[in-house]
Amino acid sequence: MIARYSLFAGLALGALATPAIAQDYGTSYDAPPPGGADPQLAEEPLDGPAPSTRGPASVRTEIQPYIEIDQVAFTGSNGQSDVVTYTTVAAGVDARISERHAQAGISARYERLITYDDDTADSDYLTGLAAGSVQLARGVSVDAGALAARSRVNAGGAAPSNLVGNPDNISQLYSVYAGPTVGIQTGGVTVGGAYRFGYTRVEDEGIDPGAGVVPFDESTSHSVSASVGQQPGGALPIGWAVGGGYDREDGGALDNRFEDAYGRVDVTVPVSPTVAVVGGAGYENIRISERDAVRDANGVPIIDDVGRLVVDRSSPRLLSYEQDGFIWDVGVLWRPSRRTSLEARVGQRYGSESFTGSFSWQPNERTSVGIAVYDSVTGYGSLLRDRLAGLPTDFTAYSNPLTGDVGSCAFGSRAGTCFDDVLQSASGASFRSRGVTASYATDMAGWKTGLALGYNRRTFLTADEGAQAFIDGTSDRNYFANAFVSKDLDALSSVTANLYANYYDPGFTLGEVFAIGANAGYNRSIWRGLDATAALGVDYYDTQNIDFDSDEFTASALLGLRYSF
Repeated sequence: MIARYSLFAGLALGALATPAIAQDYGTSYDAPPPGGADPQLAEEPLDGPAPSTRGPASVRTEIQPYIEIDQVAFTGSNGQSDVVTYTTVAAGVDARISERHAQAGISARYERLITYDDDTADSDYLTGLAAGSVQLARGVSVDAGALAARSRVNAGGAAPSNLVGNPDNISQLYSVYAGPTVGIQTGGVTVGGAYRFGYTRVEDEGIDPGAGVVPFDESTSHSVSASVGQQPGGALPIGWAVGGGYDREDGGALDNRFEDAYGRVDVTVPVSPTVAVVGGAGYENIRISERDAVRDANGVPIIDDVGRLVVDRSSPRLLSYEQDGFIWDVGVLWRPSRRTSLEARVGQRYGSESFTGSFSWQPNERTSVGIAVYDSVTGYGSLLRDRLAGLPTDFTAYSNPLTGDVGSCAFGSRAGTCFDDVLQSASGASFRSRGVTASYATDMAGWKTGLALGYNRRTFLTADEGAQAFIDGTSDRNYFANAFVSKDLDALSSVTANLYANYYDPGFTLGEVFAIGANAGYNRSIWRGLDATAALGVDYYDTQNIDFDSDEFTASALLGLRYSF
């Protein structure tokens, strides 16, 4: 009888212990994104442990720091028809650590842009992605992650599709998270808990004060969750779990505050060796508030020199959103093997119907397929924290060979994470985020390939009487497609190519943007540690702005040298 339920080990905790394949987009019950139990403990069938979702089991450590100098030429950007050239000097590190009790992936780069004309300013920026996990004891680990990127700030401002040069409405974004995860089995019962601290900041430089969402500033966030449960086939023929947690984010644009407290009970009822009915119910209280902006004599909110609203710290808190009451969902879970899992749920949450689901398939150790349907109410900083928490430590970060920026999607052997919707508009308001993302990644026969498609809709939640009242209840939409390919031609040379397409509609103002582009790079080793690089890129975007309509084609090229230590 127990063998029949072996593939459902830990599924009673599935709604509380977010699986990595869906964690970054929301799960069947996405309120406790860090998860309650150690996935490796919670998903251990009778025929041996399931593969870890954080990274590969092989032991190896590769750390490769480098310095680089490039010469870049481009035309068409910022309305210019002449060819513009500049030089970049960069230093970075690519690292992969896979030890018995520690896994980490790091791809980080600092770059200084040196220009030769008055239209393009000198600048420096940091881009990179990192994920790590250290196992302190059996079932006890500390996880961390970080993102540094250049993000479009204002949805109603400029919309560059190519970040060569120093385009308008682009600012530096930083986000980090860290915290412990505990998952312990005792007497057939799994006890789990997790805490996540997150910090996110968008720098002041580059903000376009055009019409749009109030730009995000900085925030701190906290998420704590705990659960206890038992898998099917233990003391009972069904699986069960009881859990809850608390999330809070402070910051944003107008001293925003997001709070979410929840508790629920979940059950897993196997109906065959590979199919189970799942469901849960509980209570949740969400409250979002903000302060008003300082206003002039005519009641118009005051904006500072960098395009941000000036917060009135003496004003009372204004209620932006409140939802308090019963939540529930039911669904089906299909797990024919440890490498394949499908879950779909429907329920009531956030005052309306809610649909979530996930599909993961790993046909072999070098190929992964994932689909996630998500629905969550969150803030900008919390969303970034949860995306980073879903990033696998064995990720491959594809970078733009012309700018060095890390691509908007990263892929691992068993999971992937995309940041497209996050980087389209750094919103200072909380929102309800709904959408779907699909990813495919493979590393076979010398080819590394990644493909991601997605749709996201954010409905903004602001106070009716506040400075952001004009966007309350409005929604923006983002569609994206990204493809990445790399190939080692021989022992000394390799090629890479990136393609993307994106459509963004801010919803509340004219500012629709369609962008499409491609770039390719060739790398050749010419001496010990010294590589030469050549790259070409073409980009096109069409925008309908409140102040102007424009379309633009940009072509760019790069020649560079990199020395790896």
